[in-house]
Amino acid sequence: MINTLYTLKLHLLHIGYASLGTNWQYDGVLSPFSRLYLITEGEAWVYHNQQKYLLKPGYMYLIPKFSVSRYHCDTQMEQYYISFLDESENGLSVFDMLPFVYEAKASHFDKALFQRLLDLHPGRAILKADPKAYDNRAELLSFNQNYSQAEDNRLVETHGILLQLVSRFISSQYPVKPKEKRPPNEFGLVLRYIHTHLDKKLTVEQLAELQGLNCDYFSRQFLKVLGIRPLDYIINKRLERAKVLMTTSSLSLQEIADRVGIFDIYYFSRLFKSRFGVPPSRYRKQVFD
Repeated sequence: MINTLYTLKLHLLHIGYASLGTNWQYDGVLSPFSRLYLITEGEAWVYHNQQKYLLKPGYMYLIPKFSVSRYHCDTQMEQYYISFLDESENGLSVFDMLPFVYEAKASHFDKALFQRLLDLHPGRAILKADPKAYDNRAELLSFNQNYSQAEDNRLVETHGILLQLVSRFISSQYPVKPKEKRPPNEFGLVLRYIHTHLDKKLTVEQLAELQGLNCDYFSRQFLKVLGIRPLDYIINKRLERAKVLMTTSSLSLQEIADRVGIFDIYYFSRLFKSRFGVPPSRYRKQVFD
């Protein structure tokens, strides 16, 4: 466990400061990335992991990836927000390895860390307020691309800040949870399996068996709950991982294609171009130019 945590990497997607009003009303949000909030004024609430959290000033809140969430604001609220991806050497998410709480009182130092991250990356705000404009869809890979590759010192500092903030939510206790029947319309186990096996062959039959459902019924329920077919979801996750590797590593395109389970480089290139309008080689060049 300790050795695995040493390999933990957190990748910043967005950092910003937002003033929200009564239009902040979203149901059924299922993000493939995690979110961190620091509330500075006003209040709202978020529901996830079978619990309702009142968002109040002076507190930080964590929403892990693949958590079905609901957002609601009756009046007005101001907040810092961060979205990020996590990965480790063994492919497990940090949320699979450690117990977390989802609310923590913020110190003055924590607020300074949010502000420092915003100062380091002033152009990384979310461009579309509605999470359903990009969550679990190909748009996730293109809705906020306009940023340059950070210098090494900024990358190291950014990673250190993210680790510090995430550490605030790690519980010191490992509670023993009673066995529960998983609600039939929740796909957390399947989504985690997809995310940690992107470099392997994945079939709908495998996922249906994991969920304990008939293959056709599983596909229909997956589409109903997540708004996307299982195979399309897998492709989106493969391309999401490929994009992270393109911008955070010097791996060749063939190595990246292998790591995301699309072993034919020509098919990988055609798929990438058909989804985003440019081949992967040109996209990578644009990022680093």
